[in-house]
Amino acid sequence: MPEALINGITRGAIYALIALGYTMVYGILGMINFAHGEIFMIGMFAGILLLAVCTTLGWTVMGLGLCLAMAFLFAMMVSAAYGYTNERIAYRPLRKAHVLAPLISAIGMSIFLQNLVMNLQSKEKIDFPRKYSELLSSQSVGLPGGTRISYLQIFIIVASVLLMAALTLFIHRTKIGKAMRATAQDKTMASLVGIPIDRVISVTFIIGSALAAAAGMMVAMYNGIAKFDSGYIAGIKAFTAAVLGGIGNVPGAMLGGFLIGLAEDITAYKWGSDWKDVIAFLILIAVLIVRPKGILGERVAEKV
Repeated sequence: MPEALINGITRGAIYALIALGYTMVYGILGMINFAHGEIFMIGMFAGILLLAVCTTLGWTVMGLGLCLAMAFLFAMMVSAAYGYTNERIAYRPLRKAHVLAPLISAIGMSIFLQNLVMNLQSKEKIDFPRKYSELLSSQSVGLPGGTRISYLQIFIIVASVLLMAALTLFIHRTKIGKAMRATAQDKTMASLVGIPIDRVISVTFIIGSALAAAAGMMVAMYNGIAKFDSGYIAGIKAFTAAVLGGIGNVPGAMLGGFLIGLAEDITAYKWGSDWKDVIAFLILIAVLIVRPKGILGERVAEKV
């Protein structure tokens, strides 16, 4: 059971990072970005590509850790660029259209990105370079009771919490963060007082996409593989986490991510891994029926 809890917290930290992108976009636009899972997947492939370049060009002499850090940064930059482009193409022209128009556009963008990566990379699974992941996965720390936690799991949990803390500080302590909160509360009034709405929305997509890319790299390291459709299930579960915590609520997305991760791994421990996907969607259905606004609810003034 302790191992299931550790695995659940690790998985939950990743879901929470992805869920933040969903909840931030919903908080400002009131729309669901169903292409967000593919942005997460693109981060995986971008990071693996840079690691391949590091190995080919012999940059590993600088240190595997440095190459890995560069891969994380590159993945976040590439996904941020895709997120920005997604907002400009799939959302901005449709802001005043019928509510179904941007939804259909986002689904179309999701399908497009999946097939783009499939054709540019491969239909098959791509292995994450083992020598980089083994930097962390090959070592572990003992916990009371004989349970062990790997350095990779510690890295994922700590890095995710630090990124979430940085986002929280960014939202509450910076000028653009205050502009994001004002835009989430009332776009018309925010525009009237001089807040550049388009820029704020673009920044929201960029930040959410960068966080998803970091999560993508963590998943690729943890599972050892990446595939063109990796973002579909991860995206749906992260969306479930956002709804569970309270869609549009940043702390709610974090809470929902950890709860979904724990629920999955405890279910896998008790009844087998075949049931872990089932429980996530049962939770979604239950929340939509019993408490549609999620555990923490949708706090209008604090959406982002």
